[in-house]
Amino acid sequence: MVDSDWGDWLPRAVADADPDTVALWYLGCNGFAVKGSEGTVLWIDPYVGTGDPPRTIRMIPIPFDPADVDVADAVLATHEHTDHVHGPSQAPILENTDADLVAPDDSLAVARDEERWTDEYAVSEAAFTEVREGDELRIGEFTVHVVETRDADATHPVGFVIEHEAGTVFHAGDSKPSPSFTGLAERFDIDLGILAFGSEGTIPDKETGESVRTKWYSDENEIATAAADLGLDRLVPTHWDMWKGLTADPTALHDHVRSYESPNRLEVVEIGDRIDL
Repeated sequence: MVDSDWGDWLPRAVADADPDTVALWYLGCNGFAVKGSEGTVLWIDPYVGTGDPPRTIRMIPIPFDPADVDVADAVLATHEHTDHVHGPSQAPILENTDADLVAPDDSLAVARDEERWTDEYAVSEAAFTEVREGDELRIGEFTVHVVETRDADATHPVGFVIEHEAGTVFHAGDSKPSPSFTGLAERFDIDLGILAFGSEGTIPDKETGESVRTKWYSDENEIATAAADLGLDRLVPTHWDMWKGLTADPTALHDHVRSYESPNRLEVVEIGDRIDL
């Protein structure tokens, strides 16, 4: 059972919205709800857990209870970390909507073997759709391309390029700059890119509890490089709000991206905000 700080207004906002193009709601951490003009809804990396205090401590509200989500065509997971694949955050969405979990093998292993969603929730094995780099899926009005990223902290990360007649969105998961990004820029005209950003800090070691220097996400120069390589029109930094000791100020990125041709625009969104293509 998840205790939402905000009641059910955010799932209701997604369900009730009638966007002219594509609307996205930032769920905090690296999560988004995405809704197209024909009503298709994707949930990408939704996470409403509190972390594992005192090592990882959530710094933002829990914006919804997944049991309140009744509109979803798919839940997309970029990699196997708990803030991207998490039964209490995602399995209730699958239960309520008959949506599929679309994810690479190591992410599905969390759902199948580690957390055993089919035992703990009313979720069937048929709800698990395994994808790998190079795959292309049609989900309602969206065409979803599974692409290569670079995240040394994950065992099998992927990114999702989501095409719609109104524009193209790229969710890179927790990727840092990747050799694949220039190729993506040549292949896709990406209108809006979602890239993880954070600071380097100290958090307790998982085994010893001692504070260790930790860097999980791109810093200012890395995210600027990634955005330029991808040829983004709009850059949306994420993950900067989440973990105590690793939070960052996304407004600082204005100075880091201003000399590049891309992105044309930096968009700083807070948890609960809606943006449109």
